[in-house]
Amino acid sequence: MPCHRVLHSGFPSRRRFLQGAAAALGGSMWSLTQATKSRAASPASPSSCPPEVRAALSGPWPSFRTPFTRDGEIDQAALARMLDFQIEQGKAKAVIVTPGDSLYSILTDDEIADLAKMVCRHVRNRAFVVIAGREWWTGKMVQFAGYCTQIGADMVMAIPPDWPQSGTIDTFVEYYKAVSEQIPIMFNSGYLGRRGTEFTLELVGRLCDEVPGVMAMKDDISGNLTRRICLRAHDHWALSAGGQKQNHMNMHPYGADGYLSTFITFNPEIAWRYWAAIEQGDLEAATGVIRDYDMPFFDYVIGVRGSFDAAMHGIYELMGLATRHRRPPYHALTDQQMEELGDFLRRNKML
Repeated sequence: MPCHRVLHSGFPSRRRFLQGAAAALGGSMWSLTQATKSRAASPASPSSCPPEVRAALSGPWPSFRTPFTRDGEIDQAALARMLDFQIEQGKAKAVIVTPGDSLYSILTDDEIADLAKMVCRHVRNRAFVVIAGREWWTGKMVQFAGYCTQIGADMVMAIPPDWPQSGTIDTFVEYYKAVSEQIPIMFNSGYLGRRGTEFTLELVGRLCDEVPGVMAMKDDISGNLTRRICLRAHDHWALSAGGQKQNHMNMHPYGADGYLSTFITFNPEIAWRYWAAIEQGDLEAATGVIRDYDMPFFDYVIGVRGSFDAAMHGIYELMGLATRHRRPPYHALTDQQMEELGDFLRRNKML
């Protein structure tokens, strides 16, 4: 059901939904979802992240890239192959649909709702599922959050609109409160990069203290501000770096629980090698993985014509998981680029 057609009056009551879902899931490994939703719904609950949520979002997890056919349709068969690879081969405990990697920029609102449903249906409780919304106004995001509850998502990533710095701390707090009445929230820091330290830390503090339904963060800022957010929020939220092991390393001493992993989507052994080093406290080994794999990989793919997302879709074609195609005006790799990409990956033992 497309999200823009979901009416708030059609949502089941919070209590009825939790009772029905608990009965349906029974002893599922992801019954943690019900505990997190109960925590979000209870005003008496402390503002801290349930351990089950922190466990699900610890370590490397994939940000899902929407696959397309040559004709520009969402490739459902490829979607299934990619998810199966990430969960079965990659051992991912969570799957996140994000506005950037999932290519919301070339999807309609209806297609975003359809993509969310396809992901939830195919994952089938094998992993924790987070679905991002667009930068919608509060009412639309509340509707979408209710829809995500109905299709079986565990959490939404909520990103409020803020053009040109039109929101206030009070209005943002009310936005997150309203959305969290439907489903737990993953906070995304990216839109606050232009807001400055004082504004960001005051908002983060208010959310930690006043909105227990915010339980996680995907960081897209990095640097000193992120470290300060971690110090304030770690007792309340599961914290993840938004991409690249070196960004996780920036957050690690300040309480990072996990990170968005590119390698887990095509060569998970590299992702888990880094994470094993982190868990063992072997920072020299972890730094070695960054030096030998992350840095050369991202230097290369960012420099590809069409940039890193074009290269990632090319990698999935090389893996036999999907095709290189994206909707125009986005570039799809040429045959020559595909050959060069494959040579680079094999030469550096990444494929």
